[in-house]
Amino acid sequence: MKGILVALAAFAATSAMGIPAIAQSADEAARARVAPFYDALSAAPGKDVGDLVRRVAAPNWLSCGANEACRTRDQVITAVTGLQQLVPDLKWEMKEVLVADNRIIVRGEATGTPKGDLMGAPPTGKSFKLMSIDVHTLEGGKLTRSYHVEDWMGAVRQLSVK
Repeated sequence: MKGILVALAAFAATSAMGIPAIAQSADEAARARVAPFYDALSAAPGKDVGDLVRRVAAPNWLSCGANEACRTRDQVITAVTGLQQLVPDLKWEMKEVLVADNRIIVRGEATGTPKGDLMGAPPTGKSFKLMSIDVHTLEGGKLTRSYHVEDWMGAVRQLSVK
């Protein structure tokens, strides 16, 4: 009888009902930590990009893209503001969130319709959808470093198709 109870307890601890509840809780907490950043990326009239980024990112935060080209928090705020002027309907969604120690990995999706030239693609009224992968490191509850990759060339191809 004791063996059956041990087996049932082990099954309950690893059942479909037990594991997702724990993972969902961690994912929800991680999602809440980085949500202001993705809110800042999405364009909206009157949105204070700087306030949203400062809320989630430490003053010494670096956001690093291709070949470790990193931007400071203020440089990111300026870049995001400029991108939103070019793509006024830009929407950036968190599609999947994974947690590993003090890192939050986000698979995101951005959509929008440029009102001007985007990396050589003239405005045509077409929209794009791209995937992004971000690896955020947190210390003291704030982002201290982020590595990101976006498929901007895929977006340009979508905008250039005749």
